[in-house]
Amino acid sequence: MLKTDPAVFVRSAGKKADFLWDDRPLVVFAGKSNVGKSSVINCLLGRKNLARVGASPGKTTNINYFLVGGKVWFADLPGYGYARRPQAEIERWGRLMEDFFAEGERFALGVQILDGRHKPTELDVMMAGLFAGCGCPIAAVANKWDKLKKSEMEPNLALIRQTLSLADDVPLVPFSAEKGTGREELLRVISARV
Repeated sequence: MLKTDPAVFVRSAGKKADFLWDDRPLVVFAGKSNVGKSSVINCLLGRKNLARVGASPGKTTNINYFLVGGKVWFADLPGYGYARRPQAEIERWGRLMEDFFAEGERFALGVQILDGRHKPTELDVMMAGLFAGCGCPIAAVANKWDKLKKSEMEPNLALIRQTLSLADDVPLVPFSAEKGTGREELLRVISARV
């Protein structure tokens, strides 16, 4: 199992020259603005505020790198789909993602975080396509799981799998950053890839 301690923030990359590539595996976390991506990372690492949780969506505008256990990189991508941004910032984000995913064969695993209460959006489908397009194995995380009624759980998992066209062998982890539900399962999924 992946040793999550120590976990340290190393760098924020706003352009291609700032990307970190070395021989350690890279786990890439992606998700819509306001889906709880930073909260999932903090839960995984057993830390409260390592990945910054913004009071308003769209706070992460660069790729933030964390070194986990001295052996694995976690890259926290900027959240997508938040409209209240200047056009120049949206275009910069697009170029940053193009440059980053051009190196996708270096990714050990893509972790796509979704809101487990809702059908994935078109942007979620596009992000899953980016991972698939660069040949990166993916794991999907249905966050905010504690907010669902029991009767909604299985149908929502089926809807996520169908909407993102996830094969049966792609892990889909019900997760609650608030309650810690799914933490051990997601750590096992990551450990299998790194």
